[in-house]
Amino acid sequence: MSFFKRTSRLPFFQKKLFNMANQTTAQKPPERQTDQNQHILTSTPFQTLKELPTSFWQSQCVLHKHEILICGGRYQRACYSYHTLKNEYKFICEYPSDVTLMGHCVVKLVDNNNKDINEITLLSFGGIYSEKHTLMMKYVSVWSNKSNKSNELNNCNQWIPFTDNHNHPIIIGRDYDNYGGVRAIIGGSNNHLTRNDKNNKQNYQMLLFSFNIGLSIEYDEDNNTFRFHPLTVCKDIAPFYQYACVCINDIILFFGGYGYKNGDYTFSKSVYKYSIQTKKWMSFQNTLPSPLCHCVAILSENDNHVHIIGGRENIILSTHMKTKVRIWDISQLSKNEIKFIIQYWIRNLMIKLGWIDDFDQIIFKYSKK
Repeated sequence: MSFFKRTSRLPFFQKKLFNMANQTTAQKPPERQTDQNQHILTSTPFQTLKELPTSFWQSQCVLHKHEILICGGRYQRACYSYHTLKNEYKFICEYPSDVTLMGHCVVKLVDNNNKDINEITLLSFGGIYSEKHTLMMKYVSVWSNKSNKSNELNNCNQWIPFTDNHNHPIIIGRDYDNYGGVRAIIGGSNNHLTRNDKNNKQNYQMLLFSFNIGLSIEYDEDNNTFRFHPLTVCKDIAPFYQYACVCINDIILFFGGYGYKNGDYTFSKSVYKYSIQTKKWMSFQNTLPSPLCHCVAILSENDNHVHIIGGRENIILSTHMKTKVRIWDISQLSKNEIKFIIQYWIRNLMIKLGWIDDFDQIIFKYSKK
């Protein structure tokens, strides 16, 4: 799994890869078995949403305003739009019958010439060997009036071959390439690079995690060169892959996973946080409601919530839940919430010392760093 971010701080990409005011308070955790691993205490943070229309695993999701577009899954060609405000789903379309989805990737293309803010273009590619595909879709919201007028759609809301300016098909990957589980995001100085990266003076930094391997990959667009730097992976998450992950500012959250631990293959329900700035790992006492792998994590439009969609334990699931970002990232808390937490700590720890308002300011500023 990998993440990509600006050169100064770093984001992301994956291959095969709480209730004191809803959060809680993370007490200063005891150190765990690695010098980079800390343990955070919080309360139950997940809210169950309306069940998915069908079961999904290895799905791909794209955010469009108040919609989360669920673009198929392993052996599942159906695509739906979930409206985050209505908590409802609408069917969009299906992938063509000759397409087998096995670890595909979907990204939102950036078209600076398109003035229609209600229309976006999606690119879908990936798969295994000869079963790979490269398709595109012009999507118009199924929740809008325009989507109900077929004469205005002009081949919208359906997957069609991805072609060049001469209408020749563009295929990503060779017949013998295995692109199962590939992940990408559009970046580059002109949004022309299909990588998970962000622009910073023509330099890009990417983070990749897989089992016990962590890499920081720096790409120089001007010189077309790469530099690689190893990153530490904490012992607890090292046996796992197939976890959901999401990059929020300078942290990466990991949910669940699957791997070999304690002499057996097992599903995980743990939640981990990696700080890009400090390069440290933290684990939470709070976990997913049940073990899960091959689910999807995606931020809502206002970045207030992380949605966890589908996945697999022993069976393929149709679950959908969300959690507040501020539960996992204290920098998202308001000043009043931090003050409330501090007061809770003081009461619980029975601190008999004097307390001045300047202490609130110091802690508030520190948490925002």
